[in-house]
Amino acid sequence: MTVAIKGIRWWMITLLMLGAIINYLTRSTLSVAAPTILKDLAITTKQYSWIVGAFQGAIMLQPFCGYVLDTIGLKLGFGLFALAWSLISMSHGLAHNWTALFWLRGLLGLAEGSANPAGMKATSEWFPSHERGLAGGVFNIGASVGSMLAPPLVAWAILTYNWQSAFVLTGSLGLIWLVFWVAFYQSPNKQRALSDAEREYIRAGQERHLEGDGTRPSVTRIIRQRNFWGIALPRFLADPTWGTLTFWLPLYLTTVRHFDLKQIALFAWLPFLAADLGCLTGGTISIALQKRFGVRLINARRSLALSTAHTLRLRSSASPGSRIRRCRLP
Repeated sequence: MTVAIKGIRWWMITLLMLGAIINYLTRSTLSVAAPTILKDLAITTKQYSWIVGAFQGAIMLQPFCGYVLDTIGLKLGFGLFALAWSLISMSHGLAHNWTALFWLRGLLGLAEGSANPAGMKATSEWFPSHERGLAGGVFNIGASVGSMLAPPLVAWAILTYNWQSAFVLTGSLGLIWLVFWVAFYQSPNKQRALSDAEREYIRAGQERHLEGDGTRPSVTRIIRQRNFWGIALPRFLADPTWGTLTFWLPLYLTTVRHFDLKQIALFAWLPFLAADLGCLTGGTISIALQKRFGVRLINARRSLALSTAHTLRLRSSASPGSRIRRCRLP
């Protein structure tokens, strides 16, 4: 007889978070190793931009990943994608020119685009609506933690062995995580360690008014919804910043600030630590606004977004650098 595990929904989202850590660790391996690879393989900055662009273009196929996850199930689908990105990441060590890296990054982007749809699907299945802000924050920690771990881990692998070993190391971590995923993850309706009380708690917190007739909506129906654009437009504006930090920061620190690999390992992870704190803080504040002040779910989330934007505007207007002026790049 299987013993029920109290709060197992948090164990499931933690397992997803660990997968996201590996996901972002493997995608960040190239950027940390870029100064070494560009020199070793005689790759220009322009060619590197094409390599990065291949990944960014392929990862936009997240709707395809979501379709696969919906069709064959989250456990099997995400497991197959994790297997793919782990093997593709390890294959980077076999590349001898920029075109090989271009195609490998494209394949990696396609496989790793499954992380966000998987996290959203698991969060909606495992958590009542009022807890999804915090649960989503826990999952999203994986993005910043993985990016934060990449500089010291990849730098160590390069300094100790070579840049090829860095890809083998991060890819092998994905295979290790896959074993735990296959062994422990199940959806709520199949998870035998889920207690009846917690199952009812999750069920009672679902938005019944948002449920349809069970049929899959068409793409045209989705893009006509205001909620879709309310999610898509902020991502469209925010993701370029994240991509710049993830793929270009180490190369910038090397070429402009003249950091060596050890210095990159010491400092390149700091922006992602701040992102970790934001993931936890945002979800926690959203829950507090609902419980302590009776703020509706959607208004609690809106208030966080608006307060952040207002703070950034104030800081920008107060900064001496807010005035447009000519300056010479350092």
